[in-house]
Amino acid sequence: MLPKPEDLRRLRLKAKLTQKELAKKAGVSQSLIARIERGDVNPRLSTIRRIVEALHQVLEEGETAESMMHSPVIVVHKDDPIDSIVKIMEANGISQVPVVDDHGKVIGTITESTILRYLSRSKEENVFEKKAKDIMEQPLPVIPEKAKNSTVLSLLSEYPAVLVTSSGKLVGIITKIDFIKARLKRT
Repeated sequence: MLPKPEDLRRLRLKAKLTQKELAKKAGVSQSLIARIERGDVNPRLSTIRRIVEALHQVLEEGETAESMMHSPVIVVHKDDPIDSIVKIMEANGISQVPVVDDHGKVIGTITESTILRYLSRSKEENVFEKKAKDIMEQPLPVIPEKAKNSTVLSLLSEYPAVLVTSSGKLVGIITKIDFIKARLKRT
């Protein structure tokens, strides 16, 4: 479905572009952008495609981790027992949780897969009485809140989530579904 003139104008404004800037990026004239937005002209499909691609490229470049993150981050302490961590994960509908030390520094991660792997390898009956520090895996990658969309996507192709910091403080988490939902909102 082709975008309506008001849709193109809305996207241009969302991208914080002037008509002249959009025209340059799309390889068309500023007057053509103005006429398209007013609905005075019925442009070729190839022209619309170039304009839309230019808008999406600018919007994607401008999207940062801060705009996609979920906050506050639910964390568990290194000495929390696994059974209480499972309850926290279930109550909050999350599949991974950062593990912090006594100073609030992220030192590891527990995911549903972490627990399943431990259950499959362990002969012990009291797995759920173990502490987070006993089974945690490496911490999730940490990125600054101004990290670009492409950085987030690259990391999410390898990890279940990324942690977001501001001035060294944990401020958010981005899961794969958070990224997907952010992209969906743009369409």
